[in-house]
Amino acid sequence: MALKNFKFNVIENDKFARAGIIETHRGNIQTPAFMPVGTQATVKACLIDDVIKTGSEIILSNTYHLMIRPGVERIISAGGLHKFMNCKLPILTDSGGFQVMSLSKLNKVDREKGAIFNSHVDGKKFILSPEESIRVQKGLGSDIVMIMDECPKKTTDYDVINKSMELSIYWAERSKIAFGSNPHKALFGIVQGGLFKDLRIKSLNELIKISFDGYAIGGLAVGESQNEMFSVLDDLKNIMPNDKPRYLMGVGTPADILGAVKRGVDMFDCVMPTRSGRTGLAFTWKGRINIKNNKFKNDNKPLDPSCSNLNLNKYSKNYLNHLFNTNEILGSTLLTLHNINFYQELMSSIRENIKKGTFDKFHDEYIDKL
Repeated sequence: MALKNFKFNVIENDKFARAGIIETHRGNIQTPAFMPVGTQATVKACLIDDVIKTGSEIILSNTYHLMIRPGVERIISAGGLHKFMNCKLPILTDSGGFQVMSLSKLNKVDREKGAIFNSHVDGKKFILSPEESIRVQKGLGSDIVMIMDECPKKTTDYDVINKSMELSIYWAERSKIAFGSNPHKALFGIVQGGLFKDLRIKSLNELIKISFDGYAIGGLAVGESQNEMFSVLDDLKNIMPNDKPRYLMGVGTPADILGAVKRGVDMFDCVMPTRSGRTGLAFTWKGRINIKNNKFKNDNKPLDPSCSNLNLNKYSKNYLNHLFNTNEILGSTLLTLHNINFYQELMSSIRENIKKGTFDKFHDEYIDKL
């Protein structure tokens, strides 16, 4: 049977907010979409089948971490990342550029060679060029591949951001050549430029000239305020291609997502629901709950009485409080699944309200509450 080509269609607009469908040969993805993060070929503390039951239709994995451990050749020998981790969902892999800058013990950027860095695990030297990043992602079998870019730390130095943005454009061109042509897969460009409007617009326009299957907005969620992030999205929302998916990388809180959808973003990923779940923080429709607080010791109600999915409403706050205060692993599993499920409920409600033309009302009702 012939593989389905990668395709994206907008189904409904509500001002700048969009509901659409990404088609891949591994299944369709309803947008706006949230991608749970499976950094090291696992969504931590969860079985992949349970992640699917939350309504998740795509997950994200990490090129940097997987090339270091267990190594791409080992994953290729297992038949690719999907077989390696027993995942039938589409997988997006980021290029590794962000982790090179944030995690490596020592790194150096060379325009031609790429990022030269030492592993955060054992200090082993690696060189990650645009071509190598694409080679690794192809070996993993990613359905959506990200270009290699440089993600600088937050700074107000215009020259630093401009130089970094220009390098990312050069690497984008090389990534496109290395990727070649594969109608069943997608290659996304990444818009850089910090908080500078002219640099963001220049970056986007240069990427459009190269032509990609989708466009990500990188270099945010690195310490700027929510209003600064929204300002960048406001600068781009009128000029992002309408016929391609728009992905805001590494974002975010429920309120971040609501504000970004209002400004035309289609895809999100963030470790927040899973990492928070492992530390006892739950996201609910009434706001955040720290389940380790003493006030929940005698609360025999579930986090969400209406959530029957995965039997999550069978576990009381009293019980969850006990699990976390005795360091039982089940607590991390239950709260992680609760949070992923909540995020998918949020995305489903967002899509529903866009289709009904009531997204602004929904946004205003929950932007502060969540």
